[in-house]
Amino acid sequence: MKNLTQEQWKEGIENDENASILDVRTEEEYIEGYIPNSTNLDIYKGQEFLDEVGNLDKSKSYYVYCRSGARSAQACALMNQNGIENTYNLMGGITEWEGDINKQ
Repeated sequence: MKNLTQEQWKEGIENDENASILDVRTEEEYIEGYIPNSTNLDIYKGQEFLDEVGNLDKSKSYYVYCRSGARSAQACALMNQNGIENTYNLMGGITEWEGDINKQ
């Protein structure tokens, strides 16, 4: 796992053809606003979250965020333990995000 600044994280997504964005907040938080092209995978769902992680393509690079950066760091660590090598945590989370935000 690498902790990336907003600029590094955004640059990584733009330059990595294997990039996939994961939002590990709750569904309610996700609906309120999310980074475009992200997939919601709620870390608070415990075993269900781990099952979903097990189904992810291990060859992809995962750019992970939450509200502040704590849950996403934990998610990256769990993903690494499950054989996903390329995980990138957005420091400061969506709270400090200055890019586009979509709402459902």
